[in-house]
Amino acid sequence: MIDVVALGEVMLRFDPGEGRIRTARTFQVWEGGGEYNVVRGLRRCFGLRTAVVTALADNAVGRLVEDLILQGGVDTSLIRWVPDDGIGRTARNGLNFVERGYGIRGALGVSDRAHTAVSQLRKGDVDWDAVFSAGVRWFHTGGIFAGLSDTTVDVADEAMAAARRHGVTVSYDPNYRPSLWAGRGGADAAREADLRLARHADVIVGALGLAGTHPGQARIGDDAVADALAEVAGLLPAAKVLATTLRGVPSAGVNDWSSAAWSAETGCVIGPRMPGLHVLDRIGSGDGFAAGLIHGLLGDVGLERALAYGTAHGALTMTTPGDVSMASIAEVEALIAGGSAHVRR
Repeated sequence: MIDVVALGEVMLRFDPGEGRIRTARTFQVWEGGGEYNVVRGLRRCFGLRTAVVTALADNAVGRLVEDLILQGGVDTSLIRWVPDDGIGRTARNGLNFVERGYGIRGALGVSDRAHTAVSQLRKGDVDWDAVFSAGVRWFHTGGIFAGLSDTTVDVADEAMAAARRHGVTVSYDPNYRPSLWAGRGGADAAREADLRLARHADVIVGALGLAGTHPGQARIGDDAVADALAEVAGLLPAAKVLATTLRGVPSAGVNDWSSAAWSAETGCVIGPRMPGLHVLDRIGSGDGFAAGLIHGLLGDVGLERALAYGTAHGALTMTTPGDVSMASIAEVEALIAGGSAHVRR
């Protein structure tokens, strides 16, 4: 039986290490994708049984992605395999080139993901009633998947509605990516899609992305977070929990890291504050936060403790390369308890 299912794209990430994409001669290859990273963290760090719904072109590259997913312990039985035409004319697998950044040079992502197999999913391609009738407890998707094409918004809507019919808790992360919406209505279209899908969600991760009139409208200071979350709660009265990371970026290698959440019962809760956090690779930290938060909420430990799990797991995700978490639950709990970076022997 699967505990948590995610819907999203899984790409190959090409990492030049300390170098630049445009001058690299070698790359380390990882798997990654916003929605997938969440269930991967829930499986490897928190021990939950997870699966990903995605689509891959059936060639050697797609099978490499599958192998990496299997190494992460995520169930692959819900992958939709699309026949390969030899050159990716009709469907292909997504690639993501990522620089980690250093000092004054920020992280850089260059994605190559148009016309991928998963972007061509349509309503009716997945039997969601079969997926959710097998005891699934939680379903997660987000704005990255929704932004892949004109059809993926409908697929996400169909999946979230089915999850609700089956009594499955639903979470959604707006996760706005300007590159996905360029030429397709931009931030206004992304906002419309987010509000359409978020109405199905019990839990919104990255909830500050829904504040204001469009995604990325303005930076929200710490003193305005409570009001911004209350604004989002007014837009989405059915949502039970709104959560967000809070990040200051003095440099690519040093971030100020915290979080906040809201529920009707608790009001606004602020997570642990981690100023001056040293960062090796920030990509995937928001997904790590989501995984820790979901772990806590599934365990019914209370919103404050769930927020601490998310904050600590997201922080530890930034200490290792690649999109995915390499942390253990013991490390997460030690950090929550005030653990340090002293050597363990």
